[in-house]
Amino acid sequence: MALIDLARGLRAHPVRAPESGIARRKSLWERTHLDPWLLLMLLVLMAAGLAMLYSASGQRIEVVIAQGTRFLVAVVIMLVLAQLTPTTLLRWSPLIYGGAVLMLLAVELVGDVGMGAKRWLVIPGVVRFQPSELMKLAMPLMVAAWLSRRELPPRWYDLALCAVLIGVPVVMIARQPDLGTSLLVISAAVFVVLLAGLSWRFIGALAALAAAALPLLWMSLHSYQRQRVLTFLDPNSDPLGSGWNIIQSTTAIGSGGMWGKGWLQGTQSQLEFLPERHTDFIVAVLGEEFGLIGMLVILVLYLLIVTRGLWLAAGAHDTFGRLVGGSIILTFFIYVFVNVGMVSGILPVVGVPLPLVSYGGTSSVTLLAGFGILMSIHGHRRLLPR
Repeated sequence: MALIDLARGLRAHPVRAPESGIARRKSLWERTHLDPWLLLMLLVLMAAGLAMLYSASGQRIEVVIAQGTRFLVAVVIMLVLAQLTPTTLLRWSPLIYGGAVLMLLAVELVGDVGMGAKRWLVIPGVVRFQPSELMKLAMPLMVAAWLSRRELPPRWYDLALCAVLIGVPVVMIARQPDLGTSLLVISAAVFVVLLAGLSWRFIGALAALAAAALPLLWMSLHSYQRQRVLTFLDPNSDPLGSGWNIIQSTTAIGSGGMWGKGWLQGTQSQLEFLPERHTDFIVAVLGEEFGLIGMLVILVLYLLIVTRGLWLAAGAHDTFGRLVGGSIILTFFIYVFVNVGMVSGILPVVGVPLPLVSYGGTSSVTLLAGFGILMSIHGHRRLLPR
C-alpha cells in the first residue's frame, strides 16, 4: 500500500529534473521567438558578404563599415518584428500596404533622381531609402490577408481584386523605372496566389495569357531595357557598350577556375574592368577570387536558408502564416536565382542584388525584416488557439 501511495504522489507531484544549460538556451529562443539555425546561417552569410564587399569596393573600409551599420539596423528590425504576433501582422497588413503605396506616390511627386531613375525618398540629414523595396513585404502581406479571409482555392472575383492590388504598385514601380524590383514584387504576390491552391488548369491559362501579353510588355519597355534583352541574346553584338558588363562578369567567373585567385587577388575586379562589382555583379568577384568551390559554398548556404525557411513556413498555425512565410522565402530564392543567372549570362541583366552580400541598405533591411516576419509566424504558433 505504501508503494501505491508513493506512485500516486509522484503522479500528482512529479519530480522535475533540474534545468540544464541547453534547456535554458532553448527557453531563450522560445522567449524571443527566433529560430537559432536560421539566425546563424543569416549571420554567416552577412559576414561573408562584408568580406566580399571589402574586396569588391577596392578595399575601402568605410564602405564595409557603412554596410555593417545597415546590417545592425536590419537585425534589430528583424528582432522587433519577430516579437509581433501573426494576428498583429494580419491586422496591420492593409496599413502597411497603404503606407507603401503612398510612399511610391511621394516618389512620383518629389522623389530623388539617381543614375537616370527616380526611385528614392530623402529625409534631409536622416536617411535616403527606396520605398519600392518595402513593397516586397507589403504586397505578400496584403494579398495573403485578403485570401486568408476567403474561401480557398480562390475564386475568379477574389483573384480580380488581387490583380488590382498587385497592378497599382507594380505600374508605379515600373514608371520609376525599376524593372527588377517590379518583377520581384510581382513574384512575391504570385507566390501567395499559387500557395493558396490554384488548379493547374487555371495556372496554365494564366501562363498562356502572360505569353500572349509579351508583345505588349516589349513595347512598354524603355529602350535601355530592350537593349539589355538583346544583349542577353548576343553579348558580342556590342562588346564595348551594352555587352561590356556581361562579358566582363563571365570572364571574371571563368578566370577563377576551380579554386580562384585568392581573396583580394582578382584582376577583373581589382583593376576595375568589372562594373557594378560591389552591387549587382559582386558574385563575379566571388567567382574570380574563390573559384567554383567558393561559389558552390555560398549557393549551398543559400539553399540551406531556403530549405529552413520553407520548413518554418510549412509549420505555420494558420493560412495567413503559411501564405506569407512561403512567399517571403520563395521570393528570397528568386533574388538569388535571378542575380546569379544574370551575372553568369543565362538571364538578362535586370538590376537585382545578391541578397545580404551586395551593397545596399534598403534591400538588406527588407530582407531581414522578411525573415523577422517568418520567425514570428513560426515562433508564435504555439501561442495561438487551435
